[in-house]
Amino acid sequence: MCSLLGKIASACWRPLSRYARMSKDDNEDDSLGGDNDGLLWSRDLEKHSCGEFSYAVVQANEVIEDHSQVETGHFATFVGIYDGHGGPEASRFISDNLFLHLMRLAQENGTISEGILRDAFSITEDTFLSFVRRAFAIKPLIAAIGSCCLVGVIWKGTLYVANLGDSRAVLGSVGRSKKVVAEQLTRDHNACIEEVRQELRSLHPDDSRIVVMKNGVWRIKGIIQVSRSIGDAYLKKPEFSLDPSFPKFHLSEPLHRPVLRADPSICTRILQPNDKFLIFASDGLWEHLSNQEAVEIVYNNPRVGIARRLLKSALTRAAKKGKTSYDLLKKYEKGDRRFYHDDISVVVIFIDHEMLDNKVTVPVLSVRGFVDTVRPSNIEVLRGM
Repeated sequence: MCSLLGKIASACWRPLSRYARMSKDDNEDDSLGGDNDGLLWSRDLEKHSCGEFSYAVVQANEVIEDHSQVETGHFATFVGIYDGHGGPEASRFISDNLFLHLMRLAQENGTISEGILRDAFSITEDTFLSFVRRAFAIKPLIAAIGSCCLVGVIWKGTLYVANLGDSRAVLGSVGRSKKVVAEQLTRDHNACIEEVRQELRSLHPDDSRIVVMKNGVWRIKGIIQVSRSIGDAYLKKPEFSLDPSFPKFHLSEPLHRPVLRADPSICTRILQPNDKFLIFASDGLWEHLSNQEAVEIVYNNPRVGIARRLLKSALTRAAKKGKTSYDLLKKYEKGDRRFYHDDISVVVIFIDHEMLDNKVTVPVLSVRGFVDTVRPSNIEVLRGM
């Protein structure tokens, strides 16, 4: 058991150098102003099953807590955005496991469905909590590590989106007016939203402190903003309660039932001819750009490097709020950058409808944020379904 735990812990806590290697695309788009940002990684334009995609990530934390992936194949496309908090272990675990669980379930059932997505989330939560249970004696703070989880799957002309937390998927559609319109496909599970606070109060009528205003921000139990996540075991199971030596994560009263949930909100949509692109991004982007601003940037600019352009727009806003400039912000080191912005992951998926019904040749690849090498993807298990 100790040997097995050591292997698991080693994999989950391995050095971040593999994930935090910074690179720039060879074909720098001059219209982006030559970013020269040592903490920004991007893949400017790649193919997927029904179009092209653009991908970019910027690091702010000392250790990057955003993990993300795009899986491309001939018959389907998968996008995952995993915004960790408390540390990178949960988001990294999701990146390594959720997609594989989803593909196994799809293969066993011969389809993709909302139920199968829910099951993949549930298995990922259960297996991460099992890891926490085994590692708790070695590293108690593993119980306070969690992650938001946003997943999108395009298969047979249908889009499935599942979400925990406050990362967001936004659809850009063009109507008869020829103007682009933003449609948010996900629900933000964040205590700053009145609807979420009401939901929490209704689920916990005997807990007057289920949501608390702290330093001008609504937080669940005065600690965390997101109401759904993978991990955060100390807010879900009494066995993971942390003692007063961890004041930031210590509950003043015993936990009788979970205060956070791991069941995702799911949206299913048959893609329509006026649906032009999707933006999947962690909340660091949406903190600085509205849905409509983001889709207008995508619609009004070239595809190449568009995810990087969205990041630059958000970082420019963040710098202005912090009374500095984007050029100066780019010189700040990881850790120091967190005073201005969060880790941000962005994937823009373009939908070329003429490709939806035609079998086109696309690479069968798994692309991870901040990883310079790609590998074959398991997404081809959907072939022939």
